[in-house]
Amino acid sequence: MSDKPKVFVTREIPAAGLEKVIAACDADVWPEHLPPSRDILLQRIAGCEGVLSLLTEKVDAEFMDAAGTQLKVISNFAVGFNNVDIDEATRRGIRVGNTPDVLTDATADMAFALLISASRRIVESQDYIRAGKWRTWEPLGHIGVDLIERTVGIVGMGRIGFAMAKRCHGGFGMKVLYHDKYRNEKAEQELGARQVDIDTLLKESDFVSVHTDLNETTKGMFNAAAFSKMKNTAVFINSARGPIHNQRDLHDALKNGEIFAAGLDVTDPEPIPMHDPLLTLRNCVIAPHIASATVSSRNGMAEIAADNLIAGLKGEPLRCWVNRE
Repeated sequence: MSDKPKVFVTREIPAAGLEKVIAACDADVWPEHLPPSRDILLQRIAGCEGVLSLLTEKVDAEFMDAAGTQLKVISNFAVGFNNVDIDEATRRGIRVGNTPDVLTDATADMAFALLISASRRIVESQDYIRAGKWRTWEPLGHIGVDLIERTVGIVGMGRIGFAMAKRCHGGFGMKVLYHDKYRNEKAEQELGARQVDIDTLLKESDFVSVHTDLNETTKGMFNAAAFSKMKNTAVFINSARGPIHNQRDLHDALKNGEIFAAGLDVTDPEPIPMHDPLLTLRNCVIAPHIASATVSSRNGMAEIAADNLIAGLKGEPLRCWVNRE
């Protein structure tokens, strides 16, 4: 029997982190492409001192009970931690870690890629070619919206929101509006950003890009009422969390021409069901939650997740500690 601490890794992560975990722990790594079922998950975590989880795992009281009283640390391979019951973990003295900062630029790049793809109808145009419909140059075909010197509205001016605003302002001369409960003086000084209420942002923005976290106040905030306040030439981008927008209301707004287009890296639920009506729309670009999918970002996440796990097992401070209190 190994004298190393027993841990469960709920999916294979990049070697930059996984090799650290395997070297330091008695690691049970789930090898399948799809995550373990709930029943299997609860079986495999029994007796574990640590777990390296993904957003696909619901880490609640039942999970912690199944692991046992020796569970010391939950290392979440994500920036977000909505899947973890933080209060319950804290009550039990279990440390929780996440992987922020390393995916800021990658996520901002993805948000901007969605913005320009949806605005210029790139995916729709590619589908047009693949369907054999391109017969000639069309003076009225595939006309999108302009980006230069337009207005971008950033909902959530944190690290990623700032990085997105910087790309829009610096590269395309966009005016920056932002809605956040906190003032971001750096954005105001460097980008000329203006903090506004949400209604002003929706009314004045040509592009609305979501970078806030998911909580009780942001869940469903982009609904029929919100979309109705936007310009009918506006483009909606969500690379944060799917439940921040109401999927049915977004579909209706796009179909009825209330807004011009949308670009999503997140959906509700994930993966998006193949019968979801959003998939029938030409003016909605959807990616499978790949904002962090670059070599440096995923390696960085893996290293932080491994460091958090190993530190928690040793009773040391986590590198990125969600419940430090």
